[in-house]
Parts: sequence; C-alpha cells; structure tokens
Amino acid sequence: MSELQLRQSIIDHCRHMNATGLNQGTSGNISVRHGSTMLITPSAIPYAEMTPEMIAAMPIDGEYGVWSGPKRPSVEWPFHLDIMRAQPEIGAVVHTHATFSTILAIARKPIPACHYMIAAFGGADVRVADYARYGTKALSENVLKAMEGRSACLMANHGMIATGPTLEKAMWTAVELETIAKQYYHALLVGGPVILPDEEIAGVVEGFASYGLASGREGAAAA
Repeated sequence: MSELQLRQSIIDHCRHMNATGLNQGTSGNISVRHGSTMLITPSAIPYAEMTPEMIAAMPIDGEYGVWSGPKRPSVEWPFHLDIMRAQPEIGAVVHTHATFSTILAIARKPIPACHYMIAAFGGADVRVADYARYGTKALSENVLKAMEGRSACLMANHGMIATGPTLEKAMWTAVELETIAKQYYHALLVGGPVILPDEEIAGVVEGFASYGLASGREGAAAA
C-alpha cells in the first residue's frame, strides 16, 4: 500500500472496530509500520471526522517522541512505538477497550488455556500487563514484558493490545482475543473452565505454525 492508502486503512479499521463493538468512542487507537515510520491515529479525534492527513507520523528509530502532522498522536503512542522498536516483525498494533477483554483486565485475570485457540497468541495464556497510567513509559515497559513471546496482552484496569504483521492480521488477533475473553468470562460463571495442559497447547502452537496461525510472537503475529 501507498502511505495514503495505509492512512485511509487505519481510519477504515477504526470505524470498523467501533461499528462491530470491538471498541467504543475514541478510546482505541491503531498504528501501522510504513518503512521507518509509524503511522498512528491522532488524539481525541472522532473516527467519523478523521481524514488521512490527520494521521500522525513518528520515526521508529529516530528521536523518541518526535511526530509530524496537524494533529498530535494518540496519547498511547509510547507502547505502540516501543512494540514496533522491540519487535520488527510487527507491522501493526491495535488497542481497544473491548468489553470482555476489559472486564478481565479490570479483574486482572490472565486468560489461561481454556480453549485451544489460546495458542493463536503464541503460548498457553494471554498475560495481563501490570497497571500504570495511560500514555506513560511505565505502561509501555509493562506491556513489553507481558508480550514477550506473545502477539497480544491485556492491560490491568485498561483494555487490550493485539498485533500482527499487517493491520488486517492485527485486527484478526484483536477479534480472536475478545472472543476467547468472552468465552472464558462465561465459563467462569458456570463453574470454571477445564484448562488444557501445556503439552497440548505446545502441540497446537506447532500445528498452527505449519499453516501460519501461531508460533511464539512471530507466528502469532502472522495469524
């Protein structure tokens, strides 16, 4: 895609995640890698009013926090930028306040291997990043720790993050995370899930890798 097409794709995906209930209002944000630049949604602009030129641009390996554009980048830019710096295979980051993922994040409950699809995120669980205030370097550091070997995480008392090599794959990861969060939440209401053993999940991760669904953070990102 050209840069203009990527900018429009970010807007289209933002509108889609709100239309499908994956996010509400302007609480979510999306970033996409474009060469040595990160394109990211601007701060506090309703998606219906967003235009391609409003998408902020930030150098990935340049001076930290520098940006260009008529609008400031999302206040959550630190974890978007730090994820892309730490994991060059990641091409897009999706952050939402999806309902069931956020419920578990509020309760600080990681998602265990309640379903074999947990392997799509790279391992036997989806971790909860420790709490830190939104937009801070401390939150970014907590997120990086929670995402070691994973393509997604929850953020304590906040929401979720999903990643992928493309925006379409990152959005797929976000939808899958919200789906398994919903399933786990409801399983807890009927007595709790039966958790699959680590060796079973390891086998599923290996199997998924053979057709591009998951293999640690790299394969999960390629889902």
